[in-house]
Amino acid sequence: MESKLLTEKTYSLWAELKQKINDLKLEKKNTLEYAQYALAETDDAIRTLKSWVITHDFDCWESEITFFKKLKPKFIAKFIYYSKVITLLSSLPHSGSKLKKGIYEAELEYLRYFSLEHSEFISYCRRNATYMDFKYFLRFKYDLDVKLAVDIHSYDERFSTSHDHLVSKMIAHDEYEVFLTAQIARLKEGTFDETVPKQNFRWTASKVGLTELVFALHHTNCFNGGNTSLAETVKWFEEAFSVELGNYHNTMAEIKTRKSNPTKFLKQLSDNLTAYIEKDDGVLPPSA
Repeated sequence: MESKLLTEKTYSLWAELKQKINDLKLEKKNTLEYAQYALAETDDAIRTLKSWVITHDFDCWESEITFFKKLKPKFIAKFIYYSKVITLLSSLPHSGSKLKKGIYEAELEYLRYFSLEHSEFISYCRRNATYMDFKYFLRFKYDLDVKLAVDIHSYDERFSTSHDHLVSKMIAHDEYEVFLTAQIARLKEGTFDETVPKQNFRWTASKVGLTELVFALHHTNCFNGGNTSLAETVKWFEEAFSVELGNYHNTMAEIKTRKSNPTKFLKQLSDNLTAYIEKDDGVLPPSA
């Protein structure tokens, strides 16, 4: 394979990966689940990329430097980023905004420490400098006079240079910092944290009953002071309880045609709560 063709295939592989990740972001509502699937797709792409490169002899040093400085790090950065997100969210407590904020800030502090430790190299990359590229981004060219990663000998030399992994970390940390900052902002706003894994709550009563409940709550202005549309309310309940209410207007029309007790489900709720209260007070519930 010519180096030009390898570069073109790498760009195509990157475009395909980004499209798959974007599709997953729309499909998966839970951030942890989305990150897990995105990590799997990224891993597949990296394995494909590696299979092309480990047997490839670049036809010029410019092509090799471009690959290890600009192309490969984008793939590895995604792998690092999603790995960090998964590790963070899978160990995050389900409650306690103060505790969560402390965890996010600790992660940000680690990123700041990384930036300070590698400030010279990060500056080199941000300035688009090139005078050290021969030492940083060519395979089998490790220079012991420059700062190397302590685990450099664990890398596959056919698929790594002395500093391409550091570029990947730099890119991943930039994205991770944005994620952490957004999480802290959401805590301050008091918004629902979708990144925490949800309990698997499903609506197991009738859909007609849920439609009664949704209409009753909506027309009592229970959400956002009555500034939420019926469609938005229905959509929230459908997503929260993994249920599809279908044409809820038709369902309500059918409810209205009931000859006796149109709000049958709401009455059942009221009766059950009343029975529970009376029983809890030592009074037997009324007979059905």
